[in-house]
Amino acid sequence: MVISHASSSAGESVYSTFSSRYVREELPRYRMPENSIPKEAAYQIISDELMLDGNPRLNLASFVTTWMEPECGKLIMDSVNKNYVDMDEYPVTTELQNRCVNMIAHLFNAPIGEDETAIGVSTVGSSEAIMLAGLAFKRKWANKMKEQGKPCDKPNIVTGANVQVCWEKFARYFEVELKEVKLTEGYYVMDPKKAVEMVDENTICVAAILGSTLTGEYEDVKLLNDLLVEKNKETGWNVPIHVDAASGGFIAPFLQPELEWDFRLPLVKSINVSGHKYGLVYPGVGWVIWRSKDDLPEELIFHINYLGADQPTFTLNFSKGASQIIAQYYQLIRLGFEGYKHIMENCKLNAAVLKEGIDATGRFDVLSKADGVPLVAIRLKDSTNFSVFDISENLRRFGWIVPAYTMPADAEHVAVLRIVIREDFNRSLAQRLLADINKIIGELDAHAVHAIKLSTAAAGGDGASKSAVDAATEAFKDLAGKKKAGVC
Repeated sequence: MVISHASSSAGESVYSTFSSRYVREELPRYRMPENSIPKEAAYQIISDELMLDGNPRLNLASFVTTWMEPECGKLIMDSVNKNYVDMDEYPVTTELQNRCVNMIAHLFNAPIGEDETAIGVSTVGSSEAIMLAGLAFKRKWANKMKEQGKPCDKPNIVTGANVQVCWEKFARYFEVELKEVKLTEGYYVMDPKKAVEMVDENTICVAAILGSTLTGEYEDVKLLNDLLVEKNKETGWNVPIHVDAASGGFIAPFLQPELEWDFRLPLVKSINVSGHKYGLVYPGVGWVIWRSKDDLPEELIFHINYLGADQPTFTLNFSKGASQIIAQYYQLIRLGFEGYKHIMENCKLNAAVLKEGIDATGRFDVLSKADGVPLVAIRLKDSTNFSVFDISENLRRFGWIVPAYTMPADAEHVAVLRIVIREDFNRSLAQRLLADINKIIGELDAHAVHAIKLSTAAAGGDGASKSAVDAATEAFKDLAGKKKAGVC
C-alpha cells in the first residue's frame, strides 16, 4: 500500500527466536533501533517474519512471473546494483533495452522502415507505461485543439468498466474524464459499438484491453478500429486507440498470430505490455511502444547531461534497476518465438484441463473464454448456502491464494473466482487444486445442512423450517461470505 499504517504504541517490538543467539534486546517495530545488530540476527528476524507470507508459486491471484531459470537469476543478481538511468556508464545495458524495444515492436507489427528504429521505453510495469501513453495522447490532442483555436480543458478517455485501476489513476492524476462503457451480465468486456458512441471531439483515445483482468477475454480491437475509422470520417476527428496488452501482448502473437489487434490496425498508436507477466520476467518491468515518432510528442522527452552525455528520457520516475531489463533480453533470446509459443500453448492446455475438472463438479459456470489469457474465471450456479468468497477463504487452508471478487458496474451482482495459469502451474498442481475445491465444497455443503438442522430444531420444528433455513443461510453468509480478496 502507498499509505502505511503503524501502531501509536512506541512499545511494540519485533521478536525472533533464533536471533537471540546474537542479540538479547528487543527491536522496536516502527522506529529505527538505536544500536546495530549482527547481520545473522537481522537476517533471521526478517526470514522468520516472511515465513507467514503466502507461497508465490501457489498465488493464483497474480499474473506476475514467479519462476525463472537459475541462469537468468544469476544475471539478475550480477546486475542488481546497476541503475538503468546511468546510460553513459552502462552503455551495453542501454543497448539491451533498445534491442528489447525493437524486438517487441516487431512482434506487435510496428511499421518500422529499413533504416528506422522502434519508438518505445522500458518502465517499471504496465501502470507506468499506461501513464506515459496517456500523457502522449493528451498532449497530442491538446496541441491539435490549440491549433484549431478550440478549448482543451476537458479531455476525456473512453474505456470499459473492466479496466485495471491504473486507468482510473491516470484519469484522476492527470485530470482526464474517464468515460466507462458499463458491463452487462454475460458480456464482461467493453462493447466497441457503445464505446464509439461515447466518443466526442474531446476524446484523447479509446483504450482497448487485450486480456481483461476479470475474465482474461480479449476485446475486439479490430471492430473498434473499423467503427472508429467510420466515425472519424463522418466527424473529421482523428480519435486514436491505445491497446492495453499488459497480459495478452506476450500471448496473442504466439497463439493467435492471425488476430488483428496491434499496429496492423491504423488507429492503434501505442501498446503497453508487462514483461513481468507473460513476458516471463520477475517484477517489475513493462514496455510501451509507439507506432511512430510522430505519436510521441517531442516536448514530452527530456534531455539531460549531468550523468555524462546527452540522454533523452521519458519516464515518470528517474532511477530504476537494470536487472529486469537484462532479464527480459535473456528471455527474448533464450526462448525465441518457438519457446514462447510452447510455453503459452502449455499454459492454455493446463487452463483447459482445469476448466474441464471444474465443469465436472456441476457447481460452477465458467465465464472465461478459451481464446484469451490462460485463466479460469468461474461463478457458482447456486450461492444459497455459500459463496465464492467462502471457497476463496477456505482454499487458504491448503496454501492456495485464489481471489474472489464482484464484477464492475453494471454487473456487480456477479461474484467470481479467478484462477490464473502461469508457466509454473503444472498438471499435478491443477489436479491437487481440483481435489481441494471438491473437498471444500463438500465441507461447506455439510456445514450448511448442519446449520439448517440446528436452526430448524431451535425454531420449533417443520412449521418454521422455511424461515429457519433463511435465517441459517443469512447467518452463514454474514460469518463467512465477506469479500476477502481483490483482483491483481
